[in-house]
Amino acid sequence: MRLSARNQLSGTIQSIKEGAVLAEVVIKLAGGEEIVSVITIESARGLGLKVGDPVKAIIKSTEVMIGVDTDS
Repeated sequence: MRLSARNQLSGTIQSIKEGAVLAEVVIKLAGGEEIVSVITIESARGLGLKVGDPVKAIIKSTEVMIGVDTDS
């Protein structure tokens, strides 16, 4: 698979929680951090996602926001 998106994070599926329409997919990254993706159940099933599967989280965004605590 080749993609133009530069922000690709490799990890392993830790959990999949299906709701009525959407599935919450938790991916554990190599450093131990977790990232969560919410996709349609149809997409999750179509990809054949299972806990333990190696996957890539691909992030495509036009902006990144930064926040600071103003109480310090």
